[in-house]
Amino acid sequence: DVQLVESGGGSVQTGGSLRLSCTTSRHTDSSACTAWFRQAPGKEREGVAALYIGTGGSATSTTYYGDSVKGRFAISQDNAKTTVYLQMNTLKPEDSAVYYCAVKRGLCGSWWRKAYEYNHWGQGTQVTVS
Repeated sequence: DVQLVESGGGSVQTGGSLRLSCTTSRHTDSSACTAWFRQAPGKEREGVAALYIGTGGSATSTTYYGDSVKGRFAISQDNAKTTVYLQMNTLKPEDSAVYYCAVKRGLCGSWWRKAYEYNHWGQGTQVTVS
């Protein structure tokens, strides 16, 4: 079974930056969608960003972002395909939440924000912006 471990959360001032990491327990050898979600107290879990990595000789990648983070956050993956990053810049207090990474096989698609589509989740990492 795939296990995900998030790290990199913490406290930062408004306008600052953080980079979250999501490390998988094994190499993903098939196409998969990895997403970052966040959940603030009393709010629903929100899709923040997603990354689709295809397989094969001409593997393609596609990124998706929530409207509230476009232009500020960037999702990427390392060459070993075991860690997905979320670079968060120009942080705002409303970005404060527990951030989770999640993985599902296949495309992210226009439905990437639907949390129930993902069958592997990390334990979450707290981000606080003040």
